[in-house]
Amino acid sequence: MDYLYIFFAIAVFIAVVLLVEGLFTTWNTTYGPEAKHISQRLRIMSAGAHASESAEVSIIKQRLLSKIPKIQRLLMSLPRIHPLDRLLQQAGSKLDLSQFIATIIASAVTAMIILWLLRMPLWLAIWLTIAAACVPVLLLLNKKYKRLSKIEELLPDALDLMARAMRAGHAFPSSLQMVGNEMPEPIAGEFRTVFDEVNYGISMQDSLKNLATRVPSTDLNYFVVAVLIQRETGGNLAELLASIATIIRERFKLFGQIKVLTAEGRLSAWILCLLPFAMAFILHLINPAYMSLLWTERSGLIMMGVALILMLGGVIWMRQLIRIRV
Repeated sequence: MDYLYIFFAIAVFIAVVLLVEGLFTTWNTTYGPEAKHISQRLRIMSAGAHASESAEVSIIKQRLLSKIPKIQRLLMSLPRIHPLDRLLQQAGSKLDLSQFIATIIASAVTAMIILWLLRMPLWLAIWLTIAAACVPVLLLLNKKYKRLSKIEELLPDALDLMARAMRAGHAFPSSLQMVGNEMPEPIAGEFRTVFDEVNYGISMQDSLKNLATRVPSTDLNYFVVAVLIQRETGGNLAELLASIATIIRERFKLFGQIKVLTAEGRLSAWILCLLPFAMAFILHLINPAYMSLLWTERSGLIMMGVALILMLGGVIWMRQLIRIRV
């Protein structure tokens, strides 16, 4: 009787342990972290995944604003900091945002030290320091303009290459890869990025929209919009790309003719803008006391302010006269 009681107690104990283990395993396989992870992966891979769930998973490498975590968090907290980072990306610069900001600060500090050593007036030193801080931004804008101009120049050849590849039987992603492998930089890198994004699972629509964001060019936007419409409505994409390439070439030809016709006006604008500053610099070298009246006397400051305002208005006016959109 005693042995039966002990056996019964052991059986009850084993049953309770197995029950607790079973309940824990059931809960873990249904609501545990591994179960949630697997369930989320299955929902993302399924055709009926919700947009909000799939949007949480990104396979695109996030662009860092700085390699230092603390500076990264500081820059992320600043408002409207991403347009400046996008400018760096559009210009093809290898600097990150923190390095570019450090360049701006270094330029301003260097100008401030030089102006202090030259004993410049305080108000002039402030304005020249601000101008020195703007120099890296202007250089970056110039680099962006040159890069976009190079991409627009190479775009017709790239579209012709894609059209010939598609006529030869290649798919559209393969034609993107051919542009990335055969064409020169910088257009090869942009199309190679589109092909890589498609290969990693990003939709063609999103990849082309990313391309249009990285390269804010009117001609490239025509290409992106045409491809997206063709994917929705159908049609001969090879002929469409060839037509876009022809239109872009004709546009460049017309723009070149307009540039030749407006060359005289642009030269006159440069001469009229630089002549006052050049004459002021020469007169300052010849007779510094005579020119110093412009920034030491109140009437001279007023004259300089009025002259700069009138010159700015003239520059804007002449720019509108010689700038013809094609």
